[in-house]
Amino acid sequence: TQVEEGAISLWNWAVTKHMGSVVNDEQRAKLRFVACRLVCLCEGSDPLEGTIRRQILMSMKTGKGWIDIGKADLADGFLEMAMSSIEKLYAKLVKGSNSEADTHVHKADVEKNLFKVLSYQAESAVAQGDFQKAVMCVQRCKDMLMKLPKETCYLSILCYNFGVETYEWKKYEQSSFWLSQSYDIGKMDMKYSVGKEMQAKVLRLLATAYFEWDCNLYLDKALKAINLANQENLHPAGFFLKVKILLKSGASDGDINSAVAEFLHHEMSLDFCLNTAKLLLEHGRESLGFDFLKSVSERFESSPDLGKITLLHIEFLLQNKRELLAKQKVEEIIIGHYTGKQLLPEALNQLHIILWDRAAKHYEAKSYSEALQWYNYSVSFYTPGQIDQNLAKLQRNMASCYLHLKQVDKAKEAVKEAERCDPNSIFTTFSVYKIAVMEKDTDKAVEAVIEMGKLAEKPSQREDKLKVDENTGTNLLSLAAQVALENEQQVVAIKALEYLSEHLQDCRQLFAALKCLVRLTLSKVMAENEEKSVTYILNNTFSAAHKRLAESFTEEKFTGDMRILEAHWFRKVAWNLAVQSRGCPENMRDFFLLSFKLSQFCPSDKAVLIAQKTCLLMAAAVDLEMGRQQVTPSEQTELLTQALQHLQACKEIWKVLKLTGDFAKDPTDTLLLLYEFEARSKLNDPTVHNLMESVWEQPQIEVKTLEIIASLAMESPARYPILCKKALKTALNLHRKQTVIDAVKFSKCLHSLINLSLPTGLTDLDACVLQEVWDYFEDALSVVSSTDAYPEMEILWLMARAWNTGIFQFTVGKYKEAEQWCGLGMRFLNHLGSLKKSYE
Repeated sequence: TQVEEGAISLWNWAVTKHMGSVVNDEQRAKLRFVACRLVCLCEGSDPLEGTIRRQILMSMKTGKGWIDIGKADLADGFLEMAMSSIEKLYAKLVKGSNSEADTHVHKADVEKNLFKVLSYQAESAVAQGDFQKAVMCVQRCKDMLMKLPKETCYLSILCYNFGVETYEWKKYEQSSFWLSQSYDIGKMDMKYSVGKEMQAKVLRLLATAYFEWDCNLYLDKALKAINLANQENLHPAGFFLKVKILLKSGASDGDINSAVAEFLHHEMSLDFCLNTAKLLLEHGRESLGFDFLKSVSERFESSPDLGKITLLHIEFLLQNKRELLAKQKVEEIIIGHYTGKQLLPEALNQLHIILWDRAAKHYEAKSYSEALQWYNYSVSFYTPGQIDQNLAKLQRNMASCYLHLKQVDKAKEAVKEAERCDPNSIFTTFSVYKIAVMEKDTDKAVEAVIEMGKLAEKPSQREDKLKVDENTGTNLLSLAAQVALENEQQVVAIKALEYLSEHLQDCRQLFAALKCLVRLTLSKVMAENEEKSVTYILNNTFSAAHKRLAESFTEEKFTGDMRILEAHWFRKVAWNLAVQSRGCPENMRDFFLLSFKLSQFCPSDKAVLIAQKTCLLMAAAVDLEMGRQQVTPSEQTELLTQALQHLQACKEIWKVLKLTGDFAKDPTDTLLLLYEFEARSKLNDPTVHNLMESVWEQPQIEVKTLEIIASLAMESPARYPILCKKALKTALNLHRKQTVIDAVKFSKCLHSLINLSLPTGLTDLDACVLQEVWDYFEDALSVVSSTDAYPEMEILWLMARAWNTGIFQFTVGKYKEAEQWCGLGMRFLNHLGSLKKSYE
């Protein structure tokens, strides 16, 4: 009992709260569902009549609630429960009846609920697409109408709703059935009928269903339905549909004329008449259409909307290529405009649209004189001195026509008028630009481009009233570049492309503009040898390309493959520019670095890795070269530091690259070593000694490399005599190991080593140093004795250095050492050729 009372309270709460909009339809359906299930669960073996009636009501309304929120499948169970409860109630009432009259009363009482449940079941079946079940349920309801005549209207409207639903689903066969049922049920009891207006509405939809199902097959049925509808209730839609059906079926002009004649006997609105005229003309019934328009004009002669008829007449004359007649009609309107027969503003706007559209078609067909005639018709409706954005656009369009006709003076007048009406328009500025380009006025054209660029940056000030889309600025700048190129004005085209590249959002368009800008600027550089243009490309164009490539792409039209293609194009051009910049090391370095950065957007295949390695090596080489020039210490430090950064990045790439193949003959390892040693030694980097440790251990190191290291070790501001001497010693050892010693190279290496070990003019030398140097002289004697290829000047130099060292020893009283070194010098004398006599 408590559960049942709680369920009833929940039911009542849901009803009252729904009235106050506290719960929505779906929430109420769920609440009813719970309350109804609880009440049914509380049912005893012999429920009271009131309990059963309550169950019937709750089950019906729960089922209906689910149907109303579009969950018909959940309704069926509750509607079945309602049916079962109705049977129980009937059995209980009959059991308690005392007479046949009581039974009839009880039956009538129960049938009201049965009718409702059946109608709900029909609704559920239609929603679920079960046509047969829906038909069966409606037929049972229809059979009950004799006893329940008041439900006639309800059932008729229910069938109409089924017809509407199935029509919207394009199930025309089912729709026509339901609409026919609705009409038939509506006629069953005139006292409780839906009324003539509703019956006509049903028949019109039935005629439409037949028409859209198969007009040829069901033409008679469609016409019969629409004729019945018009008999039931006269309505413009009925007349219109009848004409539509006749036209579709290919009826004769006579039949259609008879149908149309009916219009004239009834009060119809102008718009309705115009739509009928359009229908006739669109179906090629020109004679009927124009005659009908004429009769409509007479009928609405005093209407302020009379202009609509004339406009429709003009439109269809133009559509049927009767342009001369259309012009006459337009000229009549212009005359009327100045004689007190003005069109209403809405009609005048529509006329302008027609005139502009016709002018545009002629413009596209390159009939510029004809286009001007139609634009002039439009101008006729503006008063002198009037300021209007549409007038500005009109003048710009006329200026374009004049330009094509080579009538520049008239184009200028039109543009001047456009500037007066709308001075801040980017379109007007574009018109000024076109004239400047045509007249080869570069300065004025560039000014116009700059102005367009500024206007493109101010979207709020663009022509909002003309519904300009946000890409207008870029589209016009793109067109400006195209116009300049067509007229062979590179300077102007470059300026337009500069602004364009700043504003374009579409990646494909942007890269196309940037590539065009690069080509144009490069051709200008080649022609005029302009260094500034190279710097511009470097700082602007390539930087813009790199920036956009670095962004994350969301554009569907710009795929990853496209990105790679663009990156390849720009990296290759940057490489070529670097190679061509021999006269400007700074540009060379920057282009190599740009090429490297752009290559990072390409797949890391072998070719790209080689290119990256070379770019970084070249950039480091240029930085080192610039560091050797007359620069300040701080500038030199910056250049050397930059070189080291490039070398570090290059090393990482080189490691990966060496895994891809055999690079035994590639000099990269040597170059990396020499460049790094130069940079670190000149920066006085303490790690330079660690760097060289690995070098001494290399078995394949070349003599040339060692000699360069020796030279670099003492090249200012570097000063590493120990490293220099070690490099020279290692080189000398390598020379000795040769099968045939190259006496010239050996002599140079020995010369450098002796110079470094035995500074000129010093007298106080350590004994071990003298011994070390003595050994070098002995090495020299050994080679000199074994070959005639040792350079004579080098022998002479060795003799003089040994002799002078002896003299220095003599001056400080070291006579024994003096005698040894002088004697050493005299040993070289025997190997002199033509110079021997001079020194004996």
